[in-house]
Amino acid sequence: MDDLIVGDLVVPGSELEERFDTPGGPGGQHANRTASAVTLRFDIAGSSLPEDVRGRLVGKLGEVVEVRAAESRSQSRNRETARARLASRLEEALVVPRPRKKTRPSKPAKERRLAGKRARSDLKRSRRKPTPDD
Repeated sequence: MDDLIVGDLVVPGSELEERFDTPGGPGGQHANRTASAVTLRFDIAGSSLPEDVRGRLVGKLGEVVEVRAAESRSQSRNRETARARLASRLEEALVVPRPRKKTRPSKPAKERRLAGKRARSDLKRSRRKPTPDD
């Protein structure tokens, strides 16, 4: 099996496990007799990937990731689809989020917020029945 390329990372083809099944659903004799559905399994925890990459993937996807493709009647097309799905899932998991930069609201923003709260409070107060003190 060919290696799977994910960005600048290469997953050896020997670490990917493919299984072929009959697709479920309607389709008559063809669907009942051909094993065109593909289940692609990748054991992240037992892979030869670098330790930091493996840790990030296990944290986001778990120790084993499994992808299934059964849209097409062609086994080769389903293999390509499953490999593309696995590659995109791995790529998404490898994205390092930017650290959030703490910000504070500006003084005019605080004043606008408080002015809005005062206006809302005045509106609600004007709807009340007058008390003897008013």
